Amino acid sequence: MLATGAALEPASDPEALYARVFREMKPRTPVPEIRVQFRRYANANAQIRLYGGVLLVRIADTLAAAPWDVQEALAEILLSKLFRRPVPPNMHDRYRRYLNRSEVRKTLDQVRSLRGRKLVEDPRGTHHDLLQIFDALNFQYFFGLMARPTLGWSRQASRTLLGHYDSTHNTIVLSRILDRAEVPRLAVEYVMYHEMLHVRHPVEHKGARRCVHTRAFKDEETLFTNFREAKLLLRRLA
Repeated sequence: MLATGAALEPASDPEALYARVFREMKPRTPVPEIRVQFRRYANANAQIRLYGGVLLVRIADTLAAAPWDVQEALAEILLSKLFRRPVPPNMHDRYRRYLNRSEVRKTLDQVRSLRGRKLVEDPRGTHHDLLQIFDALNFQYFFGLMARPTLGWSRQASRTLLGHYDSTHNTIVLSRILDRAEVPRLAVEYVMYHEMLHVRHPVEHKGARRCVHTRAFKDEETLFTNFREAKLLLRRLA
């Protein structure tokens, strides 16, 4: 609802929008010079920073055509984070619902596919061969029917992200930290199996919710041989 006497900025003036939200959050602080730039990002990214008396906002050009209420929600989110305030739940919900629309997700996937690059290392590692591991698991758990996506080791040895499936580039990446002599094959197999389940069970979107691990996903994950032992191995590694 627009308060009585409040000015309604033109939908084509994002600087005016950020100036209004800034004044609402910091009524006693002079509004700085505001620059809003739309950039050719590969994702729906948005950044904000305040330096030298200039508030610089950089937003993915894929969001330039978003409805004005969604632009307002993003402004609230970015400025709340800048001033280290809690993000209003209704604004967060409004923004997430927009990103979860099927037509928006389709557009973002197309942009990521065209602009993004997936940099991975050779799947034939020093100690573990991801091609061989995928094929073995495919026949053991999926009757050999799963089409093999692009496989590769990560460029960095991450302990926090042991594996991920990139649906846009149809790529499974495992952390280089698993390609070590002291890491049992069982641990690598489990991470690969987990990512293969992401191929089998795509992310579900319901309103503002994004469900990565569905009930079907979790049920099938427990079918992995020596499931508990594999989980314990990964806990020790982390």
